[in-house]
Amino acid sequence: MTAPVDATDVVTEAGASGVTGATDERLRRWRLVLGGDEADGTGCALSGQDAAMDGALGALYGNGGKGQAGRDRSAGLGASAPSVARWLGDIRTYFPSSVVQVMQRDAIDRLGLAALLLEPEMLEAVEADVHLVGTLLFLNKAMPETTKETARAVVRKVVEDLEKRLATRTRATLTGALDRSARISRPRHHDIDWNRTIAANLKHYVPEYRTIVPERLIGYGRASQSVKKEVILCIDQSGSMAASVVYASVFGAVLASMRSIATRLVVFDTAVVDLTDQLDDPVDVLFGTQLGGGTDINRALAYCQSQITRPADTVVVLISDLYEGGIRNEMLKRVSAMKASGVQFVTLLALSDEGAPAYDREHAAALAALGAPAFACTPDLFPEVMAAAIEKRPLPVPDTR
Repeated sequence: MTAPVDATDVVTEAGASGVTGATDERLRRWRLVLGGDEADGTGCALSGQDAAMDGALGALYGNGGKGQAGRDRSAGLGASAPSVARWLGDIRTYFPSSVVQVMQRDAIDRLGLAALLLEPEMLEAVEADVHLVGTLLFLNKAMPETTKETARAVVRKVVEDLEKRLATRTRATLTGALDRSARISRPRHHDIDWNRTIAANLKHYVPEYRTIVPERLIGYGRASQSVKKEVILCIDQSGSMAASVVYASVFGAVLASMRSIATRLVVFDTAVVDLTDQLDDPVDVLFGTQLGGGTDINRALAYCQSQITRPADTVVVLISDLYEGGIRNEMLKRVSAMKASGVQFVTLLALSDEGAPAYDREHAAALAALGAPAFACTPDLFPEVMAAAIEKRPLPVPDTR
């Protein structure tokens, strides 16, 4: 899970302005961090933009209210939507986008501002990112009709930005993997897989010519219009998996756009919902999820298992923190049975940029013992993981030491 971010991090990222000299700059930053209360011994006075920045930070991180871990935090923004809108405008003026997103998340967590996101004016003022989408999905059922269209527009903007960033590389990587997985024995010259051809013909080495005479050529198959692989994305929609649900929905739409891959998307808590028919629009997928609730991985895998028709050509991707509320032994038996039938089984503890996730280590160890290592995966690594699964080679498990 992401480490808590405090005012120190925000000020450090925000950069420097208005004060010259290394010592003065250091004092200025400490003054912004300490907030000018009795703990402040810097003797540094703020004016102009620095004073305005200090006010924006103080409204969120100053003394006076209760926040995380019982520490004193401010409720300086009050419950007024206009004052919050002004504050959102201020932080977008003084801080870069990455810092604004951190401060928005802190405001929602520390000051209980989630309810204000149900107002269209507030949604139009916030900086949209994956975490905001997760919050909106939590609030979906409580959202008034006047807000839903604005919320969908915010979610669509984030989804389209993610697709632009991830789609091209994903399609290119997986198209190459599909080509390589379809070997042919009479390839054209530009389709020859030279590494495998040389390895297969080493016994035909001719010493006097210092070369290999290839009696058998091995080549790549070219992608055809027929379905070559089937991919089932099985996504845990419990509350802690919000960012993973967003990324998985985007990747599901990208995979569904590839004719040679038949993609199925299944979300679950204690119930199982198949959203495959909505894959042409990941926004519909996201609003079809219901974040929160319990978890029954065994039931979800039972459904996925029932949808497999070509085990040797199927990849099942379970995205879950593995906190199982169902029958643990049955879950492991299903994974074992799928692998024995030829299914490539991938377990992702998270699909996000949020850092090391919390997860059930006992279940992760049990899956690893079955040959299905469980690991967290960033969106940038996901295409490589899928390519390895399609080609039936070892997965690129990140080194977390």
